[in-house]
Amino acid sequence: MNRKIWLLLFGLVFGFQISAQRFGIVDSEYVLTQIPEYAKAQQQLDQLSRTWEGEIEALLSEADAMRKAYEAEKVLLTEEMKAEREAAIKAKEEEAKNKQQLYFGIKGKIYSKRQELIKPIQDKIYNAVQEVARRRNLDVVFDKGSELITLYVSEKVDISDEVIENLEDE
Repeated sequence: MNRKIWLLLFGLVFGFQISAQRFGIVDSEYVLTQIPEYAKAQQQLDQLSRTWEGEIEALLSEADAMRKAYEAEKVLLTEEMKAEREAAIKAKEEEAKNKQQLYFGIKGKIYSKRQELIKPIQDKIYNAVQEVARRRNLDVVFDKGSELITLYVSEKVDISDEVIENLEDE
């Protein structure tokens, strides 16, 4: 009996604490579609991407044409000529691969351009979310745009410092 009372009391205390927190949800994808600057930036990125993809495709087509010509003439070539042609084909394919890395790699030009164009817009959205959260007295704001991501957490619900203190006490 005593145990049931403690469980009930425990549930009530934590139930009130949980319900006291105020949450908000924002759809960042929807917000982005409402910003004309974002549409312009996305168009610029798409155009650059198409241009760079065209360059890479041209190099790969050139390498493919070189390979077909080599295969057709292979029986007539000396070993030295075969080695030269194979090296030229390999160099062309390597050039295409390097351009692909340069443009679309992890820290490629498209990434840098996206940071340049999109990051300021995302920062504006982030600041607006924080302002609305403060004005509406929200504790936590989640983004439902792509994944559930926490965008804002009130300092009163952040227990990070307490966790660090607890770790230091051990």
